[in-house]
Order: sequence, then structure tokens, then C-alpha cells
Amino acid sequence: MKIKIPVIEMVGITKVFPGIIANDAIHLSLMQGEIHALLGENGAGKSTLMSVLFGLYQAEAGLIKKNGQVVQIHNPNDANKLGIGMVHQHFKLVEVFTVLDNILLGFEPMNGVFIDRKRARNEIESLSNQYGLKINLDAKVEDISVGMQQRVEILKMLYRKNDILIFDEPTAVLTPQEIDELMQIMRNLIKENKSILFITHKLQEIMAVSHRVTVLRKGKYVGTVETANTSIEELSRMMVGRDVLFNLEKNQKKLGPVILTCDHLTVKKFDQPKDAVKDVSFNIHAGEIVGIAGIEGNGQSELAYAISGILPVSSGQLTLKNKPIQTYSVRKRNDLGMAHIPEDRHRYGLILDFPLHFNLSLKKYHHRPMNQHGILNFKSMEKLGESLIQKFDIRTSQGAMTDTRSMSGGNQQKAIIAREIDANADFILSVQLTRGLDVGAIEYIQKQMLHQRDLGKAILLISLELDEILKLSDRILVMFEGQIVKELDPKSTTQEEIGLYMAGGGQRA
Repeated sequence: MKIKIPVIEMVGITKVFPGIIANDAIHLSLMQGEIHALLGENGAGKSTLMSVLFGLYQAEAGLIKKNGQVVQIHNPNDANKLGIGMVHQHFKLVEVFTVLDNILLGFEPMNGVFIDRKRARNEIESLSNQYGLKINLDAKVEDISVGMQQRVEILKMLYRKNDILIFDEPTAVLTPQEIDELMQIMRNLIKENKSILFITHKLQEIMAVSHRVTVLRKGKYVGTVETANTSIEELSRMMVGRDVLFNLEKNQKKLGPVILTCDHLTVKKFDQPKDAVKDVSFNIHAGEIVGIAGIEGNGQSELAYAISGILPVSSGQLTLKNKPIQTYSVRKRNDLGMAHIPEDRHRYGLILDFPLHFNLSLKKYHHRPMNQHGILNFKSMEKLGESLIQKFDIRTSQGAMTDTRSMSGGNQQKAIIAREIDANADFILSVQLTRGLDVGAIEYIQKQMLHQRDLGKAILLISLELDEILKLSDRILVMFEGQIVKELDPKSTTQEEIGLYMAGGGQRA
């Protein structure tokens, strides 16, 4: 019997950063034609391990084999030459370039001294049709959806003839429909003898699409299991080290006064004259969570940005605690009692080049004790940072002094949530609350939001995760084409009914 040799084998990989061992003698093997999931908590070392394979980091110990032969990967160019490609959690695209130019960048086919764009276009269109990755090659990246941007990244790998494909949290920013499409694309890829390493926190996706799962915990190798022979409960225990509660107990709501009112609100799209939010009206009481469900691009983002103060309101009234706030600055809204967990944590949630304790102090740095007579008190900021790190289990390499950019996406998200909850605001605007979080962190954060509700906070929850909307919401509003088309009771509705209204079907409210 012929023994199959892994197409990629990582043996004893150790990667050390200041103050932390990110990977501690990790072993991983990938077979040809396999979808191999890499699972672990935020900060478990998954992205670091894949960055070692892709040449972004150099390991202190261990070796990498391709088809049984030891290889040296000093940088991403070496990885590409070995057929290894990677779609990063935060895409590596030039937003002002077209889709075609992004795919060609660094691999331009030449005809003499000129780029042979016609040959490249024909080749990319052929790949697009072969793998079901339809996209407008002439569109600018800044004008296409996140799901389309991910297709650009996949086409980049295919155009470079990569046969080992790394997907780092590929579904974290996708709608449910786009996730289904991606799962099918991955199945199509392995039919063509591609091999896929798939980093994710979403256990349902692992069960649906992977063949094997390798679990890491706090930088150490826990084990590898056959997906067909395991369960969501077993995987969560391996990942977190304890049983995880998937069903949360929710107390009976106790409504207080109206905290936020949107009255005939109209908001335009970013840099476009077209209306994204059209004559939307609703209110939120103290002590309730109102969920907004909708397919991405139906006005939820613009609604959130208008409420937070990032986008202007075209018409209508926005009221917080009986005060009209549509002309208020972001800071003034915050000081009045608004907290905001943004959709885009890098653009609107964090200053990546600041240390963590600076980011955790952003809501309080202009008040005592952080600020005394216009002078920042760094010791108070550091004390707050260490307190929130411990309370919210934010995994760091150097505590409050950790470089925020160096943290995993999930721990960056936990930092934002910690800061916003600690602000003790009367109204919490939460957009994609648990994006990029592992099951243990999701359980903790969702409990925190229910606790805030029970304390009398008013919460607007905008999420693409329908199970999260159903689990946390007291009322559900469905948005379609910029309008609220239906209000539903989570106790008496289903994901299927919500999905029907999200797609524009059903009888409108």
C-alpha cells in the first residue's frame, strides 16, 4: 500500500514575539485535495502559523516540507514560487485600482515593454468562469462589496497558479449568502486538486466543508481530528478547554423610557447622491435590544454611520435622550451617552499604531483622571487598560503596552467592546458585534450585552448573523433597499421568515 505524502507539512514550528510564544512546536499536515480547518481561540496562533507558511514571518525553530522535501520560505515571493497563496483576514488590495490591476499587480504579463492586458484579461475571465467567480474586472475595488473583494483575492491566487490556498477568516466579513457561495467555491477548488487551509471560528462552517480539523490553544497544538468523526461540542471543548453554552438564558425585558428615536430618517450613500436609508422610523427603549437584519448593502451601514455621527443625515430627526443630535459631533454624542461598536474596526474603532491602553482610553482621555488640566495621565490610562484586559480576557503579548496593530483581529474586537461597555453609555450601537470572535468569546460578549440590557441600556444590534439576531433581540427590524419592511418577534419567527423579508419577499409592514 502506497503511503500518501502530505502536500504541505509543518514540523515543530515555533514562533516567538516579545513577551509571548505565538507558536510552540506546532505540527500540521495538509493532503492534496483536502480542506483542512485550523481552529482556535482569538490569539491562539492560527494566523501566525499561516504567516510563517506564507513567508511573512520566520520561525525560530521547525521546518516546512512540500511533497516530502524540506523547503525554505523567506518571503511571500518564495511562497508563490512553491504554489502557496493566501487570502488575508484584512484584504491586501489597492482600493483605487481596478479589479484587473489588483490581480495583475506584481505578476504583469509583458509583450515587449508593454503589459499584455488583453492576454491577462482573457486568462482571468477563463479562471472566473471555471471557478464560478464572476466579477467586473473594470470596477474599482473601493466600489465593490466585501464579498466581491474576496473574490479578487481568490482570483489573485489562481492567476498566480497557486495550488495550496490559505484562507484566513474568509467568512468574517461576508453575508450568509456570500458564505454559501464561498463554501461552494472551495468545494470546486478541491475538485481541481487544489488544497486548502481554512482558518475560521465558525464551527458550523468547519462541519459543513472541511475534511480534517487541527486545533490550537494558547499557541500549543491540541490535536487533529476527522471532521466526520467529531461534533461542534467536542471541537469547542478542544478549542476553549471547557464546555461552551450555545443557548443563553434571557430574562424578561423591563422597558424604560425611549432612549433613541429615528424619525423619518433619510441618509445618502457614501460619496453618492443616491439615498441608502429612505424615510426610516423606529425607537428603542431602555432595557431592550432591537436587532436589524438585512443583506449587506441595504442601508444598515449608512444607518449606523448616521446614528454615530460619521455620516450626515439628509432629512428627518435623530433624538438621543430627548435631545436632537443630528448636528452633534461624534464626541458630543459619546458624551451624551452613546457607545459605538463599529462595523470596520480598523477604520473607525482603533488607532492601530497606538498602544493598547491608549485605544482603551479613547472614550475617557479628555476627562479626569485621564486628563488633568489638559495633561494626559499615562498611569491612569495604563491602569484602565490593564483592568479591561483582565476583565474581558484580551490576549496580549505586552499587556497594556501591546502594539494594537500586532494583535489578532478577534482581540482587537474584544478591545473595542471592552472600551464601549466600560463607557457606561445609555445607548449602545453595535454593528457586527462578534465578527472574528471564537465561540468562547462570543458566549462571553453576548452575555455581556444581555447584562447591559438588564441594567437598562438601550441597544441597537445590527448583524449579518441571523442566529445572533434571534438569540439577543427583543424586537427584529428587517431592512430591504433602505427601508424597514417588517418588524418581527424573535419568539415567533424563524431564520427562513427573516430571510424572506431580507430578500424583498413577503408582505411589507
